[in-house]
Amino acid sequence: MTALIAPLLRLAVASAAARTMRNAASDIAMRAMLTLGAVLAGAVGVLCFSYAGLTVLQRHLDPAGAWAIVGGLYAVTGLALYLVATRRRRGV
Repeated sequence: MTALIAPLLRLAVASAAARTMRNAASDIAMRAMLTLGAVLAGAVGVLCFSYAGLTVLQRHLDPAGAWAIVGGLYAVTGLALYLVATRRRRGV
């Protein structure tokens, strides 16, 4: 009797493990696609707002000054993001 049950149990465990692996792979693929979509949307948003800001600034300043202001804004934003990202390592 146990010789009949053991292969059935192995089959059930293998089936459950395969289902779990398929679900995990599906979840990973979905998260990767959502992350890619979010990055793409963020990049398009940054480009659009940068272009709008440059357009407004160039009406009041020369183009070099407008680019300097936008570049400075990105530099300050990058520094702030760097400090936030390394905050845990610094123990603050």
